[in-house]
Amino acid sequence: MLILLPPSEGKAALGDGPALDLSLLSFPALTASRRKVLGTLVTLSGKRQAQDVLGLSPGQVGELGKNRQLRTAATLTAAELYTGVLYDNLGLASLSPGAAERATRSLLIFSGLWGLLRITDRVPPYRLSMGVRLPPLGALGPYWRKAITPVLDAEPGLVVDLRSSTYAAAWQPGQRAAGVRVLKDGKVVSHMAKATRGVIARALLEGDVDPRTPQELAEVLGELGHTVALGPAPGGRRPWALDVTV
Repeated sequence: MLILLPPSEGKAALGDGPALDLSLLSFPALTASRRKVLGTLVTLSGKRQAQDVLGLSPGQVGELGKNRQLRTAATLTAAELYTGVLYDNLGLASLSPGAAERATRSLLIFSGLWGLLRITDRVPPYRLSMGVRLPPLGALGPYWRKAITPVLDAEPGLVVDLRSSTYAAAWQPGQRAAGVRVLKDGKVVSHMAKATRGVIARALLEGDVDPRTPQELAEVLGELGHTVALGPAPGGRRPWALDVTV
């Protein structure tokens, strides 16, 4: 089972480990693409138009300094780097030993800068959303989709997709996946969605479960206390829609 997560806008401010080494990151097939995005971002962050391209508010311009120092800044694990509502509710630091081991195998974090990360990968704090059009590379979703698709298409098993639409643009897993939507009063909601996705990811890891199909996933989540409904069979590379009511 693969559990796909978005990153978070909120990140730890500082690392305490060695400088970035791209060769040590998971999914080495992405190294060349990572190097290209990294170099482009570092260069852009020293230019006047960087704030507009990256969509930063005046209070966020300090993030450009972090981007300029990416090659030499101290790193920390992805598990430590990402903060925010989803990761607070996932609670990686408090997982049981068995769940923590499963998290290292199952969790995949999508990133506008790194493409994909496992929670043990060490990277420095940065600022780059998958929704950015990074000149001259263009929109990062389609850019990463070319590199990520052959990598993840080769990974077996059920895919539990907890990403936002911005990050879903980087890979479409098809009908072996269930994309989780959060509903309240019959309507899809964004408020509470991040928290619910974090809770679901934690429940799957702590539950020591291994659903093989979207149908089995719906049954497992129901047994774990969630109110779920699986939508009709999708077409093409679209995932099944799994609605979770809160």
